[in-house]
Parts: sequence; C-alpha cells; structure tokens
Amino acid sequence: MKFTNDDDTKVIALGGLGEIGKNMYCVMHKNELIIIDSGVVFPHGELLGIDYVIPDYTFLKENERKIKALIITHGHEDHIGGIPFLLQTLEIPAIHAPTQAIGLIVKKMKEKNIQYKNLYPYDDKTKIKFKNMEVEFFKTTHSIPDSHGMAIKTPNGTVGATGDFKFDFTPIGPMSDLYKMSRIGKDGVSLLLSDSTNALSEGFSNSESKVDEALGDIFKRHSGRIIVATFASNVYRLKHIVETCKRNNRKIATFGRSMENNLENSIQCGYITEKDIFVTPEEANRLPDNQVCLLCTGSQGEPLAALSRIANGNHRQIELRPEDVVIFSSSAIPGNALSISRTVNKLYLKGVLVYTNTSLSDIHTSGHAKQEELKLMIRLLNPRSIMPVHGEYRMLKAHADLAIECGIPKENTFIMKNGDVLSLYKGKVTRGGVVTSDDVYIDGKSIGSVSTTIMKERKAMANDGIVIASANIDFENKKVLSNPNISTRGFVLVNFNLDLLKELEGMTKSIIEKSLERNYKINEIESEIISELSTYIFQKTGRKPIITVLLQDIKKRG
Repeated sequence: MKFTNDDDTKVIALGGLGEIGKNMYCVMHKNELIIIDSGVVFPHGELLGIDYVIPDYTFLKENERKIKALIITHGHEDHIGGIPFLLQTLEIPAIHAPTQAIGLIVKKMKEKNIQYKNLYPYDDKTKIKFKNMEVEFFKTTHSIPDSHGMAIKTPNGTVGATGDFKFDFTPIGPMSDLYKMSRIGKDGVSLLLSDSTNALSEGFSNSESKVDEALGDIFKRHSGRIIVATFASNVYRLKHIVETCKRNNRKIATFGRSMENNLENSIQCGYITEKDIFVTPEEANRLPDNQVCLLCTGSQGEPLAALSRIANGNHRQIELRPEDVVIFSSSAIPGNALSISRTVNKLYLKGVLVYTNTSLSDIHTSGHAKQEELKLMIRLLNPRSIMPVHGEYRMLKAHADLAIECGIPKENTFIMKNGDVLSLYKGKVTRGGVVTSDDVYIDGKSIGSVSTTIMKERKAMANDGIVIASANIDFENKKVLSNPNISTRGFVLVNFNLDLLKELEGMTKSIIEKSLERNYKINEIESEIISELSTYIFQKTGRKPIITVLLQDIKKRG
C-alpha cells in the first residue's frame, strides 16, 4: 500500500487485534520502521493439522528496507514465537530483547538451525536511537521476568506500548516502575497501545504472593505426591513452586519439553537458584511420596501433554497413586474449558484429589491487568488517544470504554482490526488505510504452504468425509473398461449404504461414457463427475464430502 502523507507516523497492527496472541505491531516514520513483538497463536480445534498461526508478513516484505529493528517486550510465545519464521522471510537488522527473552529466542533459533547474531539485550535504562525515532523502556510486572513497556518518540508525538502487564504491589519479582510511567505520561503520550486481555474482568488481579500462600498451604496439608500443572512460561510461578518445595523438603521431577526449557533458561538467568532440588523421574519414583513434587505441562488439557497422559494412564514414567494430589495452578485459555474438564474428570476417576482455581482456592492469578489496573495505566501514561490491543473484539471494546471513563474523548479511542492503519500527525491520531493482514498457517516447518482453500477442504473432510471415484478407461476407443469403483472414508457406513454406492458407480460410468462421446479431455471428465456426484450426494444425504476422481487411461499406461 502507498500512503498519501509521508510526513505522518504510521502505527499498524499485523496481529493481536480481535484475538489472544499473534502480537505484532509496527511504528513507521518515513524510511524507518520498528516492529514490536513477533508472536504466534496456537490453533483452535477447527485448524486441523496446523501447528501455529502467524501474521502475514506481506507489508513488512514490501517495506523491508525500512526495517530498523524488532523490539521484544517479553519472552512469551505470543510475543516471540514467530521470530524463527520472520527471520526465514525477512532481513531483520537487529533484535532488541530483555535477557530472559533472549535466552528463549536463542533456544528457538537452535531448534530451527537459524544462525543470527544481531541479538541485543536491553533493560529499563536502555535507549535505542534511530534517525527519526527513539525508544526507551519501563519495567512492568507480568508472569515472566524481564517484562517491559516502551515509549517510542517520533517527530509527531510519542507512541506508548505497554506489552503484557499487571500491577502487583507485593510481587514475587520486581515492581512496575510507576515513577517512570508517570514521568513518560507527563512528557506526553500521543497514542497508547495497551494490553486488553482482562478488560472484561472487574477490580484488581490477585497478587502472586497470595498464590504463594495458597500453594504453601496445600503443600503443608498433604503427605502424598503433589503434581502441579501450570504454564511453563510463568517463571515466577515456577520460582515459588521451587521455593515451596524446598521449604517442605520435596524434590522436583519435571515433565514436558517447554517446562524443561523454561526452567533451564530461568536457572541460567539466575531467577531460579535451587539447582539441586531437581531429580530425574526415576529418582522421584524411588523417593517417599511426601518428598516428591511432579511439575508438568498440560494445564490446558492438551491431549499429548504430560498431565493428560498421566490422567489417561499411558505415561511411561508416572502412574497415579491413591494419595496423589493434583493442582491446576492456571486458568482456562478461551476455548480450552472442555479439554480441561475432561482431564479433571479422568483424574477424579483415578481417585486422586484435584485442586483447581476457584474463589475458595487462590492457586492461580493472571499476569494481565484487570479493569482497575488498566485505568491506573491510563492515568499514569495519560495518553491523548488509545488503541486497545491484544484481545478479542469485546475486550478491545471494554478497554476503550474504560479509557472514556478515564477522560479520553470517545473520538480518540480506536478499536481496530489487524491491518488497519493509524496516522499520527502533530499529536493527532486519525485512521489512515488498510494493509494486508491475513493469517498464515504453519504446517510442520512450512510457511504458508497451507492455504485457506486447503483448510476448507480439511474441514469438509472432517465433517463430511471423502468419496473417491476411480475407473480404467480406453480413451482412444472411448470405452469404460470396467465398472468404476467408489470408495469412501468418513462419509457413510459402507455396509448400510451399498445401494447408494452402486448408484454412484452407475452414475460415474454413465458420465464417463457421455463425456467420451463428446470428446472431453480427462480433466473435463473429472470435473463433470465431481459436479454431478456432488449435487446427487447432497440431495440424497445432505452432506458435502470432498470428491476425488482417479481416471486411468489404460492405453497410455501400457
């Protein structure tokens, strides 16, 4: 897209709007472009066979020469997970990230065999200067160490970006830098991009110290093995689980690659210091139950995660015991409630005690700001305009309403979609066009090899199955050499639908014979079969299976 005004500053979201995850935001002035975060979103149930969803990088490819840096707010997957794919697509001159995030990024690059040297750590004292823009950082509190927001000074005003944050006045880690936020607000923020994940939740989020107390109480009350499932990326939670185990003389065995990677990185960065508390699963099985804690992935009921396999009874190293206690120290990500319930029910059927997060048991707190905290951020940074980010539409709308309550005029609140452009000129923000912003599906290691059309076909096969019509023909003599064969998968039960399948065979033979008489080419015959069988099958069954036709010209094969 060509922009009409080259003197303004453009702010563009390529991901993170109308969704939880896939965060990627751009600030561009003249020939300079800064990218904020490069995340993924994990596929929901309808995206069959997809590993990740990333933003469309078309806009960045078109402006590749303008890119000066990718700046990372913190080390969660929805903010760094897309970096390997971005580096395979574009030349990124530099990546600036906090220390914790750099450790995780390096691991990702090793897994993908990507060589990249221009990784630079920053902290809250760092300033990054470009010709037209300057970036400074402020500490925030989140569920992972080294989380930061930033202020990007441009010739048309300052753009603030909070990253993911909460306000916790008794945190496990460092406090948010309220003074610096206030100072940046006094200097003037023209536009604020602010996390909206918990914009529908009233009040303040619980402190991590409350969770620490609740977990400590459970550890004191039970003498069986304790199995804790939590987000592997929640480093502060992992830290106080380690400290709680040390106080209660328990050793920890870990399960799940992401859990092991995050713990290893946290030990290397110095956030977790108790290295000798970790044992192998084999060692844990030999210890008394009251000296064991199993720390695992699977808090979202993922079928292949460690906890799900333990609940199913098919984990090769761990079998549940009657005195075991399972703690879900997590909340349900939207869309995962059913899979979590299935796992919890399986655990109950095994006879173990299960703790989940309720109003009576504070064993989890979110790392994202609730309504009162969002208001506090708005008051501290005091922006003239706001663009809520990182949330579904209802969350963005709720956040915009909070901003209006805090005195921001309604016309200065911008509820945007991925690809929408905001134009900042002399402190004033207006809407300024649209750029390409489709989802890109990652299937295995391939970028964009799975199109929307293929996803539709996968859904159709999942819902209505597939019908394969095959036949041998003598194209030269215009003959069908034998009755066509109709085979199906996921369409109908063959034994109960023999008449229908015979009708389809007869139809296919008749279509081929008529088409040969009309001198149709093979691809034209296949299209004719697909068209007529689709119509007939829908009339008979109300279903729309994928239809594949395999015609073999025997003369050519010979």
